[in-house]
Amino acid sequence: MSEAALALSLFFHIGATVIWIGGILLVTFLVVPELNRALADQPALYQLLRRLRKRFTPLGNLSLAALIVTGLLQMSTNPNYEGLLSFSNRWSQVLLLKHLLLIVMAAAGLLLQIAVAPALERTSLLLERGQGDAGEWSRLRQRERRLSLLIAALAVLILAASAWLTAI
Repeated sequence: MSEAALALSLFFHIGATVIWIGGILLVTFLVVPELNRALADQPALYQLLRRLRKRFTPLGNLSLAALIVTGLLQMSTNPNYEGLLSFSNRWSQVLLLKHLLLIVMAAAGLLLQIAVAPALERTSLLLERGQGDAGEWSRLRQRERRLSLLIAALAVLILAASAWLTAI
């Protein structure tokens, strides 16, 4: 890969990392807790959280796709890369760890997107109309919170693994 192509790949990789992991950490630790404090179970809270999810999910998924593509390109050009399923050096072992963390993180995100978020959205819409079960909404929000915290923790571990790879 040419120097210019590698630089472009790194640019998109870093940009996608900022959007994906930065967005996850920002939403998890700043935006959602403040919305909860400010709007505490008001119908506006349900609407804002739903809108936030709808805006961030496609952007996060696009960033993840960009990370996968650019990461594979960069991996294949790294002098430490010895081939598929070859883990004979520290770099490839740390890369394996990073990929395993990424798989777990993506699975948690998928669970959040296809199971918890749609149920939460249905319950939120019912609550906005005065027909929902606030207890069910609270249980779903707790599941969403746990998955979000797991995803955020995995994001930090992935960043740590990336730093470790760079240091090797």
